[in-house]
Amino acid sequence: MIRKMKTTKILLTALITIVFSMTAFSQAGDRLVSSKSHIKFFSTTPAEDIEANNYTSTSTINTSNGNVVFTVPMQGFEFPKALMQRHFNNSDFLDTKQFPNARFVGKIANLDQVDFSANGTYNAQVEGEMTIKGVTKPIRENGTITVNGNSFEINSKFNLTLADYGVEFVRGKPASNIAKTVEVTFVGEYQKQ
Repeated sequence: MIRKMKTTKILLTALITIVFSMTAFSQAGDRLVSSKSHIKFFSTTPAEDIEANNYTSTSTINTSNGNVVFTVPMQGFEFPKALMQRHFNNSDFLDTKQFPNARFVGKIANLDQVDFSANGTYNAQVEGEMTIKGVTKPIRENGTITVNGNSFEINSKFNLTLADYGVEFVRGKPASNIAKTVEVTFVGEYQKQ
């Protein structure tokens, strides 16, 4: 009797391990991971234009269910002037010491219109939640997904209103130099994992 229970336990453990492994491998084949990314934000006012670039973000896309996750290290944004860099990171603006990452968690809303197995460029609608400076807001934006064999490129350009994420200036130089709405451009290259 004890021997039969041990055998059943071993078989059950083996079965669970096999099912888990198959699930893990099938999900891994459905995952795209960013190999290169570029996020640019651009602010324009009569006083000046401000542009910053970040090449340090990471993201994954699950091609079977459309789930998308982005993490953006905020201190990874590079500015042409050191003073702009300090202002961006300080506690009056994005407070990147307390809030080191921005994050997007969502999904491709029109996944049925994107064929990750056929070369071409597809319009994509992404919806989810963006968290910046500890504030989470729903977001829905458009972009394109270009499939070229085993390479995938994602492009999107959209606007973010800074006040939506607790970033506001009512007086002083930042109030006149930084636009209330900034343009964000994303270009990412992905590989299957």
